[in-house]
Amino acid sequence: MKEYREVRASLSGFVELVKTPERAAEVTLQPVDLLGVDAAIIFSDILTIPEAMGLPYELVEKKGPLFPNPLQGPNDLDRVKVADVESDLGYVLEAIRITKRELDNRVPLIGFAGAPWTIFCYMVEGQGSKTFSKARRMLYQEPGFAHTVLDRITQSTIAYLKAQIKAGANLVQVFDSWAGILPPHHYSEFSIRYIRTICEAITEVPVTVFSKGAFFARQELGQLDCQTVGLDWNMNIAESRQLIGPDKTLQGNLDPCALYGSFDEVGKATKDMLRAFGPTKHIANLGHGVYPDTDPDKVRCFIDTVKEYQHT
Repeated sequence: MKEYREVRASLSGFVELVKTPERAAEVTLQPVDLLGVDAAIIFSDILTIPEAMGLPYELVEKKGPLFPNPLQGPNDLDRVKVADVESDLGYVLEAIRITKRELDNRVPLIGFAGAPWTIFCYMVEGQGSKTFSKARRMLYQEPGFAHTVLDRITQSTIAYLKAQIKAGANLVQVFDSWAGILPPHHYSEFSIRYIRTICEAITEVPVTVFSKGAFFARQELGQLDCQTVGLDWNMNIAESRQLIGPDKTLQGNLDPCALYGSFDEVGKATKDMLRAFGPTKHIANLGHGVYPDTDPDKVRCFIDTVKEYQHT
């Protein structure tokens, strides 16, 4: 959005924007005010947690996140602490409080955090990767080290989400962006077990779990103590409902690239998705994030189509 880019350009970059509560709140409100979405999601980043645990990061323009000193093995464990949420992440909590005041109960506010496995990927790899082979190698060579770090991430994440809820978040989401790069047995051991711990700990508000690419784990995801399971755009809707079961709300799952189509094509793709999900237990959304070069008017078309749609 042009309005977002203008705010970001007025600061040194993404990280400063995340750490400036008034500006983070401002850009959180933009989609509500300008696009008419039904909920706000706090403007932040999943990498606030590893920074709070002792690994600062920077965001390199057009390249993504960079950790100058990633973890290399058990000798680095003393560099990894359980985050002190109030002191290390207070800027996010303040952004939530400001946003809640400005929203004045118009729409709910969503808080979020990265899933422990996804956070571990960045802490070990030091940057984005197609394979995250350094992080995955740890699961074979140093599984004890991996579990220790994942447990500390989990403890930090539970405290962080609870603090977000106390500050005003009405529901929270756990993003496992790199779930799909693991084989099923490793996903069970090194990812979903920690997500399960988070879900069981968060009892105050509804929890959404989004595990991108984990098509093989949909039955397990359906057994989590969460209210909503997010689907990416590669997950068949009818098959997912069958595997996950009738009790969970499903969220998703329009292909973000569908928004590159014409307005008519965006409308048709959106209606096709809504028909497939049916009239119950569905939160309409994309199957992943909006790409940076997407036309905001196409996003608005998607939103308006959802709001106008009537199941027959």
